[in-house]
Order: sequence, then structure tokens, then C-alpha cells
Amino acid sequence: MTLLITILASVISTILWYKNLPNDTMKLGTLTLIYWGASLMWLVDAIAEYVELQSEFFTPTLNDMLNDAFLGISVVVLGLIIWLTVLILKDPQGKIISALVRTDKNRE
Repeated sequence: MTLLITILASVISTILWYKNLPNDTMKLGTLTLIYWGASLMWLVDAIAEYVELQSEFFTPTLNDMLNDAFLGISVVVLGLIIWLTVLILKDPQGKIISALVRTDKNRE
């Protein structure tokens, strides 16, 4: 479930990145790399779990599926938080700096 959620987020972010490719002002490439990295990590985890559990891997309990879904959603949200932090720090469109400069001029 975790792998499925992160791959879905990866595909969606890749489509958005490719659609806005000529001017990547929102740094969607960073978000795409975060999600594909997480997907690769969960793929390796799924392979290791399959090697360990064999046929039991394909019959998870409801509790395991809910835990995996919660973990997958948490990873997607954490990726969004990291991307937003990078976006705010880099400020590619200069909106944060212009808002701060405009505020300072209004105070004088």
C-alpha cells in the first residue's frame, strides 16, 4: 500500500513537472525526485519483505494495510513539506522578498 501511494504521487508529480517543463518556477522537479526516491525505497522494502514472507506477502491483514496506508500518506505529506520548505527558501519568483521589501517601505 505504501509503495502504491508513493508511486501514484510520483506519477502525478511527474506529469505536472513535464507539463510545466519550459518554466519550472515552482521547482516541481525537486518534488518529483523526492517522490521517485521514496518509491524506489519502498520498492526495495517490498522486495525484501517478499523474500522474507514468500506467499504470505500477498495476504496482508487489514491492520497491516491500514498501517501501510497511513505510512504512505505520511510520506507524501512529508515530501510536500520538504518541497514547500525548498520552495520558500529558494523563492524562485521573488514573491517573498518583494513582500518583505514592500512591507519595510510602508513602515518608513
